[in-house]
Amino acid sequence: MALADGWKRSSRRPKGRPSGRTRPPGRPPRGPAGPRRAPARPGRSPRAAEIWWADVPFEDGPGSKDRPCLVLVVRGDSALVAKITSKYHDERPGVIALPPGSVGDAQGRPSFLETDELREVPVTDFRRRAGEADPVVWDQVRHLAR
Repeated sequence: MALADGWKRSSRRPKGRPSGRTRPPGRPPRGPAGPRRAPARPGRSPRAAEIWWADVPFEDGPGSKDRPCLVLVVRGDSALVAKITSKYHDERPGVIALPPGSVGDAQGRPSFLETDELREVPVTDFRRRAGEADPVVWDQVRHLAR
């Protein structure tokens, strides 16, 4: 054994946890989308015209991302949403600039609502309510709640 910084270290000892586990006991394995986030408080579910942070599916493949979104309509156990991004994509139709602070961002960075690709999100995947949509923005997009 060699001494390094006063601690005995062995190059033959396996890396990771002593039992060979890769996750602590009682923790579920991570799925393809990564760890699940805590759902919204019990008794609080999304409603139309609200902005929430949720696990929103990607448009072009499997997986999802925790991101802000505007709830267009809630039907049963899922909601139709438009995603919100911090990057302006001028090549996409239907991009609407949101007022600073709309998504609960402490820095007040600009945010953009993308209305050309709507997503269905299970109500259980909504994590945190950020606020209400600006009334002018809601008037522009309420017709999307087909």
